[in-house]
Amino acid sequence: MKIAFIGGGNMAAALIGGLVKRGASPADIYAVDINDEARERTAKQFGIATGAAVDAALAGYDAIVIAVKPQVLKSVAEALAPHLSKQTVISIAAGIRATDLSRWLNDYTQIVRTMPNTPALIGMGVTGLAALPGVSDAAKALASQVLEAVGTAVWFDDEAKLDAVTAISGSGPAYVFYFIEAMQEAARQLGMDEEQGRALAVATFTGAAQLAAQSGEPACVLRERVTSKGGTTAAALASFDAQGVKDAIVRGALAAQARAKEMGDELGAA
Repeated sequence: MKIAFIGGGNMAAALIGGLVKRGASPADIYAVDINDEARERTAKQFGIATGAAVDAALAGYDAIVIAVKPQVLKSVAEALAPHLSKQTVISIAAGIRATDLSRWLNDYTQIVRTMPNTPALIGMGVTGLAALPGVSDAAKALASQVLEAVGTAVWFDDEAKLDAVTAISGSGPAYVFYFIEAMQEAARQLGMDEEQGRALAVATFTGAAQLAAQSGEPACVLRERVTSKGGTTAAALASFDAQGVKDAIVRGALAAQARAKEMGDELGAA
């Protein structure tokens, strides 16, 4: 499996690092970046070959991962189009629909669109994936292999669902950090110093998430087990419910999904 990356940012570096850790040979990985410093850093860190431009060198790779900012994706696609024949194109560019990318690639159809999230930077990400009609099972398996190098891959039959993926897992880490911030502020008001509040809040989220992952039981059941009638947890949850916290979180995720769809419309209009 030979994989080329266009763009050498943090997510591309995470994927390259994950692939190498899982046994991919650095000799089979290639990265393109117009930034000299980023290119030199990537080459030194992973021992891979790099290039400064999208050119015929990409023709010999099985998969091409596009990891550039959405605003420049059209120009990158136009440069890439002449060098495509049978490669699987994997896009991790936020907001750009596979149908629009296909149009920019002269109607090339072997495209998998993905939506990873930032925990991929530590190998604990989750990625939603959707392929254009006609993409082979082998190409889908290749895309899974690439994205599973940094965590879990979840496939969707309908690309439109990736707007919902963006709202839940793509933006989701920010929701978690937001709640951690609130818990740390509560700890401060309760007399703890910054280090103590952070340690308690972060460890609580880490432990609770692991418990949810390993138990296999619904979150509502796990919540009920922590909540004794008339106890401290019940008091906190009653306050959350009275202030509509759960509903606010749901509305926020729906707003994120609506904005994701809107951005797809805007970015794909070119």
